[in-house]
Amino acid sequence: MLALLQTEARQRGLPSCVLTFEPHPRDYFAAVTKKPDLAPARIGTLRDKLSELAACGVAQTIVLPFDARLASQSPEEFIQNVLIDGLGARYVLVGDDFRFGAKRAGDYAMLDAAGDAHGFDVARMNSYEVHGLRVSSSAVREALAEGRMADAHTLLGRPYTISGHVVHGRKLGRALGASAPGKDDGFRTLNLRFKHWKPAASGIFAVLVHGLSEEPLPGVANLGVRPSLDANDVNAGRVLLETHCLEWPSHLGAEGAYGKIVRVELLHKLHDELRYTSLEALTAGIAKDGRDARAFFASTHAETHRQTTRDRI
Repeated sequence: MLALLQTEARQRGLPSCVLTFEPHPRDYFAAVTKKPDLAPARIGTLRDKLSELAACGVAQTIVLPFDARLASQSPEEFIQNVLIDGLGARYVLVGDDFRFGAKRAGDYAMLDAAGDAHGFDVARMNSYEVHGLRVSSSAVREALAEGRMADAHTLLGRPYTISGHVVHGRKLGRALGASAPGKDDGFRTLNLRFKHWKPAASGIFAVLVHGLSEEPLPGVANLGVRPSLDANDVNAGRVLLETHCLEWPSHLGAEGAYGKIVRVELLHKLHDELRYTSLEALTAGIAKDGRDARAFFASTHAETHRQTTRDRI
């Protein structure tokens, strides 16, 4: 869809532009009706969305605040206020299930008729399938919720990633691992904390961390709310991506990662979040997750080596 948008933009001599909403409309209505279960699991943060669109060559991304005013806007008002007066749209590309305006009353036919009346072209992108699966946000959410990271990769066309600033935590990981054999640094972690975000994926994952060294660093990560810690935890029930690099970059020292923006690829789900009954059990669980992540990367490296050998033959 973005490739088609870019082609049309080049042919028309216009900048490509993507229009999106924040928060997600369903997030807004979940908050208004006080029904948090209605909020959708989010595939990515706004930062990740903007980064991916820029990487795909989109010249402009417009983020409209989805609020009471926008939610009550009729389809006709949306076309006039946003597309015509706001953007000066000359070409509008939408998906085959696109709906817009209050109560989702607007559809493709209405948009197409408005284009004829106001002098802008309208096109609709048909569904796209990969291995018999219709590519959609729902299909991606389902794959992530079930821990099918390879399927999510296929649907997204890239590994599933989350990025953010590294923030301070309780530094509990260092204390937990300090008593383990050979763990002089403990289980030092990179903490990415998110406010008002319900991720589509959760659990323990083998990951690659970008942004700390020239090469991505293998690690193991917990994405969730840390159920083993008490209610006074600094995380306070918010979603946290807590990543332990299997080999910590020596040039960073003990405090060198704080404030940096890192990108974490979730490659393989090891298991769901677990509630441990003691710090000893938690320490043992973290150590096992590290071993399992190392085993995953070792098997991946071996498979890559076998594939390379076959290609040479």
